[in-house]
Amino acid sequence: MRQAAIIDHNRLFSLPSVNIGILKPFSPLLGRFCRIFSRSRLSKMASETSPPKSIEETSAGAPQPKEKLFGRKFYESIGSPKYVVAPMVDRSEFAWRMLTRSFMPPDDPKPLLAYSPMFHARLFGEQENVRTKHFQPTRKAVGGSNDQLFLDGNPAIDRPLFVQFCTNNPDEFLEAARHVAPHCDAVDLNLGCPQGIAKKGHYGAFLQEDWDLIYKLVNRLHNELSIPVTVKFRIQETKEKTLEYAKMILSAGASIIAVHGRRREQKGHNTGIADWSYIRYLRDNLPADTVIFANGNILNYGDIETCLEATGADAVMSAEGNLSDPSIFSKPPPPGVEGREYWRGRDGKGGYRIDAVLRRYLDIIYKYVLEQPVPERKPLYLPSDPVDEFAETNDAENNGHEEGPLKKKQKRSKAEKGKKCHSASLGFMQGHLFQVLRPMVATHTNVRDALATSKPGDMAAFEHTLALLEEAIKGGLQEYEASPEKFETQPDETLKGSKAVIAEYGRPWWICQPHVRPLPEEAFETGAMRERGTKPPTKNENEEKNTPKETDTPSEGTVTPGDGAAINASHLTPDPLVSG
Repeated sequence: MRQAAIIDHNRLFSLPSVNIGILKPFSPLLGRFCRIFSRSRLSKMASETSPPKSIEETSAGAPQPKEKLFGRKFYESIGSPKYVVAPMVDRSEFAWRMLTRSFMPPDDPKPLLAYSPMFHARLFGEQENVRTKHFQPTRKAVGGSNDQLFLDGNPAIDRPLFVQFCTNNPDEFLEAARHVAPHCDAVDLNLGCPQGIAKKGHYGAFLQEDWDLIYKLVNRLHNELSIPVTVKFRIQETKEKTLEYAKMILSAGASIIAVHGRRREQKGHNTGIADWSYIRYLRDNLPADTVIFANGNILNYGDIETCLEATGADAVMSAEGNLSDPSIFSKPPPPGVEGREYWRGRDGKGGYRIDAVLRRYLDIIYKYVLEQPVPERKPLYLPSDPVDEFAETNDAENNGHEEGPLKKKQKRSKAEKGKKCHSASLGFMQGHLFQVLRPMVATHTNVRDALATSKPGDMAAFEHTLALLEEAIKGGLQEYEASPEKFETQPDETLKGSKAVIAEYGRPWWICQPHVRPLPEEAFETGAMRERGTKPPTKNENEEKNTPKETDTPSEGTVTPGDGAAINASHLTPDPLVSG
């Protein structure tokens, strides 16, 4: 039987077993060496000679005491990461972090740093079921006395990792942090969440007026937690106030500050553009050894170096850009060596195919979360393939999804449901895929409908979605070969605002690409935003605005992919709450 095609990310799925107990007598520096070594090509070679493990079969006994580093020394101890996956509510969970890590070259000297989703400190500390579902660093070893390393924070596959909490209580913050401290590199305080729930709960960005409380939160962990504390926050009304705010946070003991270049009110239709000049102002006026992460305006890989140069930051953090394109931190392959996963048009624009991303994502779910064999798959379609090579239908497409009316699903037992859904990585799959597939789901309604009916843990439904997606992309690639000009955007200097951004960053619909929101002034113009206290436009006013000459203009909440089709946001799941 031929081996399953696991594309270029075999290195994620063949990890040697290591017994932590053997390492106890050695210096703590060995831990850092092992993390670096596991990322090297030698690790890949070792995986080829070792039998693949379903998960790291290592003991998770009491961690050995080690020196607590601070600031830049701490940053250097985790490899001085340059790319950072932002903390996101219900989005930056284990499987998504692994998907993003899978695009990084194995010999990259700068590891990818990832944050956990934002957790509520009180609930996390008080409720074991919350911890069990959303953070799974260990599990009970069968027939053994010690716990086994499992998913979150596993040193072999999920480091460096920061775990983020929202809170307004130092005691609750410390209690929650102690649960995760043995399994991550730092604990982060969220001071950036601008959503209404944060205002109601008095946390996130709505703590920014209470400097005394913020100081106590940070300082308590700095003094009493075994690992460093970091802080993510938004800019204030002025650069000077933002600088004083940052100084206070650093004086409380924050080892790293992650700065989102938007103010608290910049959210939803009013998101607008992040102001990198505020981050540069902090860089120029804080001590040189201050570690700063820059967050905001990262739409693709090319923006990363631009941001680093403009801000002087040590690393770039991406939230929504990463959700739309998990390969955002990966340097594009040179022309001529794209392979099957990466597509490049004749105009030079390209990106990773969304069917390739979905395959990687499902493979990670199978291998790590469900601990099942990865399904055997045919190579992704290329127009240059022999015609008969892809004549047969993918086996997954016929797996319970024959042509004709949908059959009534058989009820699953409670035990089966509990086993499959007891993981955040399963629960967030549908939301992630709607985000990645955003450029095409409005025009390919069969894919949209298949994804919309999927349930957590129902892998057959996700495989069916993948099969439909691959068939749609096959047609799209064939259409491009026949008429490439239909998908290529000609330079137009008359375009302004979000339309100009879409023209620059847009790709054909089968490619991962950023979601571009209308600017606030555009939202005002379309009526999506209005001044506080003003009434919404009447029906006649709306009809007057929507004259025939405007019918081809994408409305609020839309993006324009490469084929020019406007996608209305009502067809999609709501955007996740992106913290900070």
